[in-house]
Amino acid sequence: MLEFIVKLHPEIAIKSKSVRKRQTLLLERNIKTILKQLDEAVLVTNHFDHLTVTSEREDNMLRERMVEHLACIPGIVSFSQMRSCDFTDLHDIFLQVAAVYESQLAGKTFCVRVRRQGKHSFSSLEAERYIGGGLNQRVSSARVQLKQPDITIKLEIKQDKFLLVAQTFAGMGGFPLPSQSDVLSLISGGYDSAVASYLMIRKGLRTHYLFFNLGGSAHEAGVREIAFYLWQKYSLSHRVKFVSVDFAPVVAEILEKVDSGLMGVVLKRMMMRAASQVAASLDIKAIVTGESIGQVASQTITNLAVIDRVTETLILRPLIYQDKQEIIDLARKIGVEELARTMPEYCGVISKSPTVNAVLTEVEAAEAKCDPDVLAQVIAMSKVLDIRTVEYQAEQQARTVATEAVLPADAIVLDIRATDETEAKPLQLQSHQIIELPFFRLASKFAELDQTKQYYCYCERGVMSRLQALLLQEMGYQNVAVYRP
Repeated sequence: MLEFIVKLHPEIAIKSKSVRKRQTLLLERNIKTILKQLDEAVLVTNHFDHLTVTSEREDNMLRERMVEHLACIPGIVSFSQMRSCDFTDLHDIFLQVAAVYESQLAGKTFCVRVRRQGKHSFSSLEAERYIGGGLNQRVSSARVQLKQPDITIKLEIKQDKFLLVAQTFAGMGGFPLPSQSDVLSLISGGYDSAVASYLMIRKGLRTHYLFFNLGGSAHEAGVREIAFYLWQKYSLSHRVKFVSVDFAPVVAEILEKVDSGLMGVVLKRMMMRAASQVAASLDIKAIVTGESIGQVASQTITNLAVIDRVTETLILRPLIYQDKQEIIDLARKIGVEELARTMPEYCGVISKSPTVNAVLTEVEAAEAKCDPDVLAQVIAMSKVLDIRTVEYQAEQQARTVATEAVLPADAIVLDIRATDETEAKPLQLQSHQIIELPFFRLASKFAELDQTKQYYCYCERGVMSRLQALLLQEMGYQNVAVYRP
């Protein structure tokens, strides 16, 4: 049997009783929604100050998948896998604890904490002293320390069984979804917008995505991959929307009619104006951007103030004080760094001397030269998708990409799955060469392959392979298709 004890994020624990109850119920529901996709019979029990997750199946693959998902559910600060053991006496308990912890204690301080229910020949304090003293003798470099030790060994003894914490994992913290309402995140495919979206999810905000397309179908395919990854990894418990707006006509208006120095600020105001209308149509009260003070010319205090004046909708900027390297480091931590790095830059407008001190009246005068109907038309033509339908949308978008169930004799298969997927379930083909090249490296590494060969992208469900094949075709490569056995 698999059993985990789930600890709440500390900020949940200090809330009032009613708020805490609501948030633990949300977390319970979210864990059930996600883990039941792995095991329909999984049991999630709410104990108010913690939750337990149990499965009757003792399957190592299931354990790894459960650990992977629990680590990415907002609201969980940490979780521990428990081991239920039979015992004959106190010394038997000590031996079983030593088998698990002895290798972890070298050079560390530790203490033993025991909770006991039932009739036994020893008290909880006696058990702590016996087990702790025995471990201290076995590991000479370890030292007992009752306050703030490096390792706390926790046991629960109930009648003729005891529960031992076998391994503890870090959670992502934050608040459970959707305890803090909904937001609309402006996602471009770069580091900043991806990290900003993640931080909103972690804060308990159901995060929908708005994409202003400046680079055609390949740009949209890449951004959709990032949005899909963030949803699938960190907010799988809830439905979210992906909205795409073709902003090229608006950019064309700006390039033709706005002075060079004001182009960047005007573009951002147009985006905020459009985002506000999209948010209102979805009954969303706030917009999220990845802007950071001083990172580019449009992100000075003066320019941000001018940009904000275009709408009354709340604009959230979680990265406002972050340095670029800090943002990239967090992108790496959450798994989007390499994917974001492969995304081409679509600046839309480039000013030779962009203003850092925009004047509102001058910006408004420049905007007045643009045709408001162009913005209204692109908003009206926006595509609102359920992000869960990314598979269907990928099929429609990539319908020109050849898909083969039977490979030609000289074909080379590109297994574009992430490394953990290929290790867990390796693709085996007797008659064809297989190259493992994760999807987030494909765009940058494909040119290094022998271009006289024909390549077939493979992933388990066929989603990423279609999107990646489309992206490569947009980049000018015609020797790529999809392998769908």
